[in-house]
Amino acid sequence: MTLEDSTDVSSEASTPGSPRVRIQSPSLERIDRLLRSGSKRNSLTPRITSLSCPGCLRDVDLGERGINGLFRNFTLENIVERYRQAARAATAIMCDYCKPPIQESTKSCMDCSASFCNECFKINHPWGTIKAQHEYGPPTTSFRPKVLMCPEHESEKVNMYCEICRRPVCHLCKLGGTHANHRVTTMSNAYKTLKEKLTKGISYLISKESQVKTQISELEILIRRTESNGNRAVEEATYNFDKLFSILEERKTFVLQSIQGSQSSRLEKLQSQLEEYQGLLENSGLVGYAQEVLKETDHSCFVQTAKQLHTRIQKASESLKTFRPAADSSFEDYFVDVSKEENLLTDLSFSKALDVPEINTDESKVYNNAKICWNHPNDSGLADSYILEYRKLDKNEDPTWNEIEAGSTSKVISDLDLNSSYCFRVQSLRGSMCSPHSKEVILQTPPAPVYSFLFDDKCGYNKERLMLNDKRNIVESVAGHPLLLGAERVQVGCYMCLDYIIGDTGITRGKHFWAFSVESYSYMVKVGVASDIKLQEWLHNPRDISSPRYDQDSGHDSGSEDVAFDSSQPFTLATIGMRKLFIPKACNVSTSYGERVLPLPSRIGVCLDYEKGKVGFYDATSMKCLYEREVDCIGTMYPAFALMGGGAIRLEEVITAKHLDYSHEI
Repeated sequence: MTLEDSTDVSSEASTPGSPRVRIQSPSLERIDRLLRSGSKRNSLTPRITSLSCPGCLRDVDLGERGINGLFRNFTLENIVERYRQAARAATAIMCDYCKPPIQESTKSCMDCSASFCNECFKINHPWGTIKAQHEYGPPTTSFRPKVLMCPEHESEKVNMYCEICRRPVCHLCKLGGTHANHRVTTMSNAYKTLKEKLTKGISYLISKESQVKTQISELEILIRRTESNGNRAVEEATYNFDKLFSILEERKTFVLQSIQGSQSSRLEKLQSQLEEYQGLLENSGLVGYAQEVLKETDHSCFVQTAKQLHTRIQKASESLKTFRPAADSSFEDYFVDVSKEENLLTDLSFSKALDVPEINTDESKVYNNAKICWNHPNDSGLADSYILEYRKLDKNEDPTWNEIEAGSTSKVISDLDLNSSYCFRVQSLRGSMCSPHSKEVILQTPPAPVYSFLFDDKCGYNKERLMLNDKRNIVESVAGHPLLLGAERVQVGCYMCLDYIIGDTGITRGKHFWAFSVESYSYMVKVGVASDIKLQEWLHNPRDISSPRYDQDSGHDSGSEDVAFDSSQPFTLATIGMRKLFIPKACNVSTSYGERVLPLPSRIGVCLDYEKGKVGFYDATSMKCLYEREVDCIGTMYPAFALMGGGAIRLEEVITAKHLDYSHEI
């Protein structure tokens, strides 16, 4: 019996014009008496000896006392009461002591466990008596005792906490009860410890709110996808079975028509043979006709008819000697053996699950767009289509995954935010089947918009030492050939000069990023940026042979590798060679050889911020900044490259629509 069950709702208002409904306030003691009635002897209500735990759903033995041995959860009662009061804002709690007409209560006494109107409260709590000291509050239907009492010793207050049983106990429980040998602590210590644990647990859940939202979004997507895939599976199964039924109906019609056609043909032949043999009987057919011919007395007429008749009788006589039915009555050739098909239909089941695809991190890359490639383990189980999902890794972003359908094992995604990390995953689809998601892969977008250019084949381009391809995106150094051809004139050690080549477009503002790769066999390559003024100086003052102490990228004729640059210059070039990237030495900072020499990345990126006057060198695969320094941006800044000896540079191609969705048949 609940509080709502014991309420008496009346249609009359408490006051004229009041919209509230009159509710008779139930007494908590009455409810307790009803609950305790289950343990009375000769009670019709069966005693409750076990309950199902709402947490683990296991049955809990309540013992001899039944529900009387349990603590009331007053904290939960108060929470429920607060919500009930909010829900009953438009209703009134009536006085428990009024005589008709009953008035609306104005306060509730916690000691009396009853609600009163103003007049009844004054009468039952006269001034100067003990009742005047009772605790009262706003009208309520839930009355909570001031002190929690022990369910085993009803007259004792609980003042300790059993750490073994994890429940409040009184001193009698500890002295000689079931908790005599248990470890107990004071109620204040238990309150402090449990409150700290609860606070930590709540704080942890609050801190994981974004994770919970992400998981909720994934579950919502899974629910929608489950509904969609389930409906699609039903449609496909229905279609496939209907197709089987159609094939069976077609074969059934063909087989039955074949059998019926053969049956008609055979019956026709046998019926004809039957009629022929019936004619051989006396007084019928051929024999009867022959007997009539024998009665003919005219010789000429007899001879004319008897000759043909004799031939027919001879044939009939021969057929009697070699009797053979005109058709076979057996239909063994028309028996339909379905045992093999029956076994196949009996074993009819769901097809093999799809393999989980794997994102190919070697072929996948992010440049101006993101090109994501994937494949199947062992190249098996190709799907009909794929779902590529991605989301931005940002606390402020919506954690929902974005979905794109792909018809092949690659997809190009555009409109990604710059300088951001994105997570990608893919799954296979075949009809209504879908594979689990692949392992998530995180890729970083460039720090600035991609700057597209080609190698300039006019300004300063040395055709004798450099070789461009037709697309002008690959340059190869062949400077070693002239040196070898003129080797007989070389008598002392020397170095060849650097051969410069620049981009065909310059930068006068903004922030830009471009990427390229340097072949691993390259002996010495310099990459970076340079102003048009500095390039004119380099390109119009060629040197066939230079001193070992001369380095064009530093502007000094002494120990370039040991020189640090304090002030910015209108150019910056990083050195690459022998599969290594060499970081210039910082000013007044002692750096070891290992800190300045890095493994050569497979793709190198350069980022120029014209307004801030900064240039950075990146690992274009992970978008990690390897080195950054100031540069004096004067006039027009060009992507600059220089090669010495054998080597090659390949510009990164922008990701365009040509990478989109090639079918498997191509």
